[in-house]
Amino acid sequence: MTTKLEVLELALKNALGERAAISSALGEVTVVVKAADYLAAMQTLRDDKTLAFEEMIDLCGVDYLNYGEGEWDGLRFAVVTHLLSIEHNWRVRVRVFCPDDEMPLVPSITGIWRNANWFEREAFDLFGILFEGHGDLRRILTDYGFIGHPFRKDFPISGYVEMRYDPEQKRVIYQPVTIEPRENIPRVIREETYGMK
Repeated sequence: MTTKLEVLELALKNALGERAAISSALGEVTVVVKAADYLAAMQTLRDDKTLAFEEMIDLCGVDYLNYGEGEWDGLRFAVVTHLLSIEHNWRVRVRVFCPDDEMPLVPSITGIWRNANWFEREAFDLFGILFEGHGDLRRILTDYGFIGHPFRKDFPISGYVEMRYDPEQKRVIYQPVTIEPRENIPRVIREETYGMK
């Protein structure tokens, strides 16, 4: 007797063929495709009647810089997309790695799922991942003058400048960051019977 997960894996292998590496763990199926095959694979996942992934649930960027405590030797940036088939009641995760770490670039899927617009803008803003063919790729969460991408693991923790409203000048001003490093002092328990009761 085949399980629903096995049926999904077989349908994915038949539809995507050699373009994808398919694996399953913990009751979830992951499809890994190359950037060159990403757009065609996503179109197949939506349009193939045996799959019918008509809904894109989520899209996010991933930075693998220090993944596995620094033992990762693969490409640095990836885009992970979660899809849902309402007709078949199954889900799939699609991962595509950006082929160039210096300029992470993958095709945009806004032509397939329109709701990918905001998700791709978020991945661009926070990770610096570019989406080729996206009609309006601009910042969505950070300030317009912000330099860098805050979710990259090489971004400085405190940033460079901070913004605040100055009541004397009656305008927003930028100034160097004034956050000072803190030292956390551990709590010292001086009672011998603490926590014994």
